[in-house]
Amino acid sequence: MFVELMPLLAGRTVLITVAKVDDKTIRVNVIPALAKADENPALTTPLTYTGPPEELDAELGKHLAGYVQTHQQTASTLAEAKATLEAAAKAAQEEAKRKAEERKKVTQKPPDKGTTVLATEPASASSSPTPAEAAPSSPSTGTLGLFPLTTSEPAPTQSKGGLAL
Repeated sequence: MFVELMPLLAGRTVLITVAKVDDKTIRVNVIPALAKADENPALTTPLTYTGPPEELDAELGKHLAGYVQTHQQTASTLAEAKATLEAAAKAAQEEAKRKAEERKKVTQKPPDKGTTVLATEPASASSSPTPAEAAPSSPSTGTLGLFPLTTSEPAPTQSKGGLAL
């Protein structure tokens, strides 16, 4: 039984409890402790085996060997998944950083020498429109041009026999 537990004991503490259920039955709990504070709690799933002492003597070693193997596979799978996620996160951060640098280069790029720059003449006080003249004159509705400024009158209703149609 302890030979089967050795691989599990290599990286963590294992608590084993044995309890009498009734006159012919014993319950054995094998509970691995967390090896690190940030470790996945799935690695602390206990193994509980209940049966008569003769059956425990004959079978517990096989069950422990299977449990330890499954535990090690789970730990390996979790470590691989964590490494894959970390690599993907690092690649995404590097890609975002590269794109940000490209955008920064584009915005800081000086104008081409072949592009002509139009010179504007300084405007005299008499020729420049005032802000009131520059803006179209319309009553402010607070809708920012989303709706028409004029509202149509509702169509008149015709009544026949006292009922509005």
